[in-house]
Amino acid sequence: MKLSKKPFLPVAILFLILCVISGCATSSDSRLEPQSTLKFSDLPIPVGMKALPQESYSFENAGVRAAVLRYQGKGDIEKVLSFYKEQMPMYNWNLINAIEYGQRLLNFEREGESCIITLQTVGLWNEGVLVTISLGPKSQTAIKKKERAPLK
Repeated sequence: MKLSKKPFLPVAILFLILCVISGCATSSDSRLEPQSTLKFSDLPIPVGMKALPQESYSFENAGVRAAVLRYQGKGDIEKVLSFYKEQMPMYNWNLINAIEYGQRLLNFEREGESCIITLQTVGLWNEGVLVTISLGPKSQTAIKKKERAPLK
């Protein structure tokens, strides 16, 4: 008696699809937590994000900081967006504005510094998130405008 090999192929494909789909499942009510080790102590990074050192740069000297830091990890872009909206104020950053269409952009500032966080989906099925943090000093004109007393 000879067994047919034809039923094996559809079963194998179905099994492979089920494995891929089950790996994409996430719980919808879990919150992201910040990592314990950070490049700068006041710029939180969600747990699970891996640094991309070849695509990153940082400089710090006499109180002036400049950086472009890139991280990538699996996750939901909306959860990462919520993470930064919740966490950055805890580090004394003020949200100035947000653009939430396609690529997400968050602009934060505090005295003397500005920080732009860009989020974008990556991967074949958009299963990953690329985080780019751009940090730099505010322009001197912006600082001077804030220091001037209001006109009476």
